[in-house]
Amino acid sequence: MTEPCWHVVQAHIHAEAKAQLHLVRQGFETYLPRYLKRRRHARRTETVAAPLYPSYLFVTFDPAIHRWRSIHSTIGVARLVCNGDAPASVDRAIINGLKSRENADGFIALEHRPQFAAGDKVRVRDGVFNDCLGLFDSTSDRDRVAILLDLLGRKVRVLLDEDFVVAA
Repeated sequence: MTEPCWHVVQAHIHAEAKAQLHLVRQGFETYLPRYLKRRRHARRTETVAAPLYPSYLFVTFDPAIHRWRSIHSTIGVARLVCNGDAPASVDRAIINGLKSRENADGFIALEHRPQFAAGDKVRVRDGVFNDCLGLFDSTSDRDRVAILLDLLGRKVRVLLDEDFVVAA
């Protein structure tokens, strides 16, 4: 008897959780890695759970003994990723690596790296300094950046939400 392997399921757009629910109801073990994503809408910023791999989730089964073809007709599932007629497998170490990066709430902790180097030209895309050009200075406290804006003939250091700043 072989050991069950992890396989990749492609879900319909924004239907990962629905596909996962219906696969679990059929008795499959699933894994949907998620992370916390900052989203701006209507001038508000909110943090929402989002899939790490949009439209994909993982399911484990042994193709030799499980009735895996039912996955193709599961609600929310677009298809099971296959190599020819056989389901493509994912190394167990990859899944274990993802699970090891989860925090206590079950979300993957992503490394946050500054996207700009000191001196890079940036443009403010929102707020009171909208469309002002400046120079990236540094990363400040959590989710804030310091930029130098040329205001009234001199450089002024301004702290802004990192989402307000884009490359010029």
